[in-house]
Amino acid sequence: MAKTLLPDDVALFRKTRRAMKLSPVLVHCNYLVNLAAADAVLLEKSRVSFREELERALLLGVDYLVVHPGSSRGACEADGLVTCARSLEISCRGLNLGSLRILLENTAGQGECIGHRFEHLRTIMDACPTLPLAVCFDTAHAFTAGYDIRDEEGLEGLLALIKNTVGLKNIRAIHFNDSRAPYNSRVDRHWHLGEGHIGYEALRRIARHPKLAHAAFILETPYDDPRADTQNLLALRAMIDSDGAALPKVIDKIGEVALR
Repeated sequence: MAKTLLPDDVALFRKTRRAMKLSPVLVHCNYLVNLAAADAVLLEKSRVSFREELERALLLGVDYLVVHPGSSRGACEADGLVTCARSLEISCRGLNLGSLRILLENTAGQGECIGHRFEHLRTIMDACPTLPLAVCFDTAHAFTAGYDIRDEEGLEGLLALIKNTVGLKNIRAIHFNDSRAPYNSRVDRHWHLGEGHIGYEALRRIARHPKLAHAAFILETPYDDPRADTQNLLALRAMIDSDGAALPKVIDKIGEVALR
């Protein structure tokens, strides 16, 4: 069970958001939630927990709730996609989600995680036509899942794929990270901007791409030094600064609230 949000907590959150003019605000779902679980006990607990996350997000009035599709361990990939979609529908049943949108995050494909292909996310979205689903695009996850975004051709190829699957307009947020793990390794290891295997110039192309300018960029880089967040935020701002190109909204990871 998550810690209860008291009325004073909610009021302070909403007041602070207004004062800081934070928009949009994202909440990341509890990482223990596995909406694609083959184990019946784990699946039921995950659905209950995700329902709780939805209720808390609604109470706080945030814009997006980000969730990983889960792991199909113990079942085939196709069954995992069906289970994830069914879990989303069950968890949302009876709720008025209003303006809240659920963002499916692409994964690195580590272990037996689904969601490492954008076709997976499209399948889940198609199976839940009445739910407000969109996508959170994680750069490090995409890279280690096998999308080579290190050069312009690779990035354009990925954007074309996204357009034909989940739709570019449905990329509502971008977890903007370098990768400590190498290309196509299926390993999830975020790293500081410009210091990993993706590299500064490739990340700069993403940050400045006009087809992604509508999305909120969220830094999800490691916190291994008290100065790390500031350094990464300055690096992102340097990437997008200068010649008047369409620029994205930049939000440090303090704008994505972990409600734990």
